[in-house]
Amino acid sequence: MTKAIYLKEYRQIAEKLKKARIESGLTQEIAAEKIKKPQSYISKVEQGEQRIDIIELQHFASLFNDFK
Repeated sequence: MTKAIYLKEYRQIAEKLKKARIESGLTQEIAAEKIKKPQSYISKVEQGEQRIDIIELQHFASLFNDFK
């Protein structure tokens, strides 16, 4: 059985998060600092290796909106 983290839909969300970070002009290091996570966390989320819950998704969205 395929793990949910590898589903096409999850991959699309991870790609959108990466695109939003880049368009906001943030490095992984700065994004991580702002949401109080290690840089490796951001990298793993963007690569689809780390799942995020709805609250973490909200943190990402707030972060990107603050820097637009």
